[in-house]
Amino acid sequence: MARTLFLLLLVLGSTGCVERRLEITSEPSGALVWVNDQQVGRTPTQASFLYHGVYDIRLELEGYEPLRTEAEAKPPMYEHAPLDFVAEALPLQLKNTQHWHFILEPSLESVLTTEQLEADLLARAAAMRAELDATAPDDDAAEHDE
Repeated sequence: MARTLFLLLLVLGSTGCVERRLEITSEPSGALVWVNDQQVGRTPTQASFLYHGVYDIRLELEGYEPLRTEAEAKPPMYEHAPLDFVAEALPLQLKNTQHWHFILEPSLESVLTTEQLEADLLARAAAMRAELDATAPDDDAAEHDE
C-alpha cells in the first residue's frame, strides 16, 4: 500500500508541461519581427507563447516592403479540452511548435530607377487628375438647375 501511494505521489509530483514555441522564418532571412507589437528578433527566430489564437505580425527588412499580417497559432489535439488537463498532468514534456514563414516583397526603390519612379508618379497623378475631372460637376449644368 505504501509503495502504491509513493508511486502515485511520484507521478503527481513529476507532472510535465507543454512547451509552446513559435518558429518564425522569412524569405529573405534577417527581417526584424514583432509579434503583437513585441519585438522578438530577426528571422529565423523563436519565441514562446502562452495562448492559441490569432497574432498580429510585423516584419521589416531594409530594401523590402514592410509586412503587416496575422498568423494563427492552432492548438494540437492534446490541447483541446478535456485532453489539455491530461496533457498537463502527464509526467511528459510535450512540445507544441508553430512554424510561420513569410515572404517579403522588394521595395520599389530597390527595384526601379529614379527616372522610373518619377515617371510612375507622374502617370498616377495624371490618371487621378483625369478621374477628378470626370467626376467634377459641370458648371453649365449647375447653372441650369438653379
